[in-house]
Amino acid sequence: MASKGIKDRVAIVGMGCTKFGEHWDKGTEDLLVDAAYQAYESAGVEPNDIDAYWLGTMASGISGLTLSEPLKIQYKPVTRVENMCATGSEALRQACYAVASGAFDVAMAIGVEKLKDSGYSGLVINNPPNDGTQGSMTAPASFSLLAPAYFKKYGLDPDKGKDVLTRIAWKNHKNGAKNPKAQFQKEVSLEAIKNSPKIADPLGIMDCSGVSDGSAAAIVVRAEDAHKYCKNPIYIKALSLIAGPAEGPLSQDYDFTTFREVVATAKDAYAQAGITNPREQISMAEVHDCFTPTELVLYEDLGFSPRGTAWQDVMDGFFDLEGKLPVNPDGGLKSFGHPIGASGLRMMYEMWLQMRGEAGPRQIKNPKVGLTHNLGGAPGRCVSFVSVVGSQVG
Repeated sequence: MASKGIKDRVAIVGMGCTKFGEHWDKGTEDLLVDAAYQAYESAGVEPNDIDAYWLGTMASGISGLTLSEPLKIQYKPVTRVENMCATGSEALRQACYAVASGAFDVAMAIGVEKLKDSGYSGLVINNPPNDGTQGSMTAPASFSLLAPAYFKKYGLDPDKGKDVLTRIAWKNHKNGAKNPKAQFQKEVSLEAIKNSPKIADPLGIMDCSGVSDGSAAAIVVRAEDAHKYCKNPIYIKALSLIAGPAEGPLSQDYDFTTFREVVATAKDAYAQAGITNPREQISMAEVHDCFTPTELVLYEDLGFSPRGTAWQDVMDGFFDLEGKLPVNPDGGLKSFGHPIGASGLRMMYEMWLQMRGEAGPRQIKNPKVGLTHNLGGAPGRCVSFVSVVGSQVG
């Protein structure tokens, strides 16, 4: 990779996040205002202190006017970005690089999605024209292919494999029950998860992330200026985004037990951050658990578990809130919900709370280094994002 990164050159000094869920009484504008003003207050700044904005949304607005109108932004640059489910992370990446370059002193990244008013369930969008080689499967069907492929490759009986997936969902709902901003704030039994109605075998409805409305925002400045705004900022160690060649579904050697894009993104991010042993050096992680087998495969792609062993780590509680490497302590997409443009920034919001000791009953003991991961697309054909952040410079 040619990426050199911006390690310790940018800090997050304020964040905001709405509750995720079915906001029938709020529009896109309301959600944006809520998240933005939480972030302003968190950083101790006024709206006019922000030099530039990056707005991430997949389908809840067109152009920078989506943000500038409700916030009444007075003639400043507002850039609208989209990168499928990595949209919120893309907004953060661009805002951070703009500040690191010196082009702006203070920038906001904000993401939003309003999915619950369409009259449809799930993500119903029109795909752009293509050459006919793309599959027509739904998202649950596409990601369901990961499960039997993993089970077969590593010798898991399908029933045992289903227990592994069930425990991932159980963990995330247990964490989300401790999160007042999560869409689903209730623990769910292993039995109820395992026996939930099938969506795409072996995935049941409880293996699928929530569809929700929500917004999240971050304010970033250069690291040397961070303490002008708050006592305990968090520092950007790495930001990596990879778009793959989309060859997986066309390749005879792609076996659906990995996301090659994620492997490349993790390698790049770890090089930027100086991470050599993620299993030992990462204190906590937020990963893109759109479906339970996605989280299972990501453990290995991100280097948290050796190949073929993540399933055992799941069953041993390694990734539990009380485990050695807590993953999705806020409940993840599964419990917190998944408004596309906001999810990447929501992940960073959990880093913000945890590293400042503000996560309440789900607080992890003394986290130092955190990782967030987003992907957008489908197995073998996706974009991937990895960030590494820390509570200290160095």
